Amino acid sequence: MVYSEKVMDHFANPRNVGEIENADGIGEVGNSKCGDIMKIYIKVDNDIISDVKFKTFGCGAAIATSSMATEMIKGKSISEALKLTNKAVMEALDGLPPVKVHCSVLAEQAIKAAVSDYYKRKGIDPEPIVGCIPECDDCACH
Repeated sequence: MVYSEKVMDHFANPRNVGEIENADGIGEVGNSKCGDIMKIYIKVDNDIISDVKFKTFGCGAAIATSSMATEMIKGKSISEALKLTNKAVMEALDGLPPVKVHCSVLAEQAIKAAVSDYYKRKGIDPEPIVGCIPECDDCACH
């Protein structure tokens, strides 16, 4: 498998690794088929994602997509972060091998799950804003 230099860089030197104590939202998604699990923590100030961290258990592509996705939403508004697509993450990494595309999908879903959790903590129903996250347990889209 051939990875781009950007994928290798984000794998070898991942940005935003760790967890945020007292995070405003936490999203965890996993794929039992491949064994990748991503957990994203967000801190929100005035609708802006002021800080974001991640912990990913998985392959190099999963770590690289988590790293790139967190870089892409840091400092952005929640609505901008929700527009982040797995395609945009892959393009920012100069592509992924076809068998690793699911990793970028997990990164997108983890961000949506974290934002969803943020809204739930505020007493707001996230589904009209975030949409349905197939990975989450309490959505109506199963």
